[in-house]
Amino acid sequence: MTTVNLMKPNDFPVNAVAVVQGASRGIGLALVEALSTDPRFATIVACCRTPSAAVDLNGLAKQADGKVRVRAVDVTCEDSVRALGEFLDEAGLAPSLVLNVSGLLHDGVQLQPEKRLEDLKLAQLERVFAVNALGPALVLRELLPRMARTDKAVFAALSARVGSISDNRLGGWYAYRASKAALNQLMRTAAIEARRRFKNVALAALHPGTTDTGLSRPFQANVPEGKLFSPAFVAERLLAVIEQVQIDDSGQFFAWNGERIDW
Repeated sequence: MTTVNLMKPNDFPVNAVAVVQGASRGIGLALVEALSTDPRFATIVACCRTPSAAVDLNGLAKQADGKVRVRAVDVTCEDSVRALGEFLDEAGLAPSLVLNVSGLLHDGVQLQPEKRLEDLKLAQLERVFAVNALGPALVLRELLPRMARTDKAVFAALSARVGSISDNRLGGWYAYRASKAALNQLMRTAAIEARRRFKNVALAALHPGTTDTGLSRPFQANVPEGKLFSPAFVAERLLAVIEQVQIDDSGQFFAWNGERIDW
C-alpha cells in the first residue's frame, strides 16, 4: 500500500485563509468546525447554496466570533462561482486551503443510483455531473489562480473510491462513478498546469470513506462493522492527510487513511 509522503510537511502560514465549499452539513460542516479551532487559520469562508437554511453552520459562525464567514454559492451556477472569486478579491483574501466538499449521489426521491443501463436518464446524468464534476471545475477556474502564492497551499476535492476506474469491480452507479472519475481527471489536469503556474499549490482528490451522512444513509446496511465513520472523524482524518501533502504529491488521489488510490 502506497501512502501520502510522511516526511515533515511544510506548514500552512499563520493567519491563513480557508474556503470550504459545501459547508452546511456533514463532512463540510465538520471541516469548518475543525478549521475554526485551528489557530493558524484566521478566516474560513464557508460556502453553501442556501445560507438562510444552514442553521448549524450559522450557529457555528456565530460562535466563531467572525472567524467563519458564510457565503451563498451554488456550484451549478457559473455566475455564483464567479461571484465567490470576486468576493475574495474585494475582501483581500488569498486562500491557503480550498476544500470542495459538495457532492450528489441521490436526492431521496426521484434521483437514485442506477443499477443497470436501462435506469440511465439524461436529466439525472446532467444533474449529478453538474454537482460532482462541472461545479468543481468552475471552482478550480475561479479559486486556483487566487490562492496564496507563498508558503504551503492545498486545493482538495472530495472524490470517492468508486470513481477509480481500475477499482471498479461491481458496476452500477453510472452517474456517480463517472462524475467522480471526471472530477479526478479535472484535478489531475489542473495539478499539471499548477506545476507551471502556481508552483506552491498542491492539488489532491480525497476519498473520505463511508461517512454517516444523508448521502450514504440509504446504503449503510452492508457497511462492515467499524467502517462507518462520523463526519467529525472524517474531517480530522482528511485534514491530517492534507497536512502531509507535499508538492511532489500533487495530482494524486488519497483515501482518508493516507493510502494512495489508483485512478
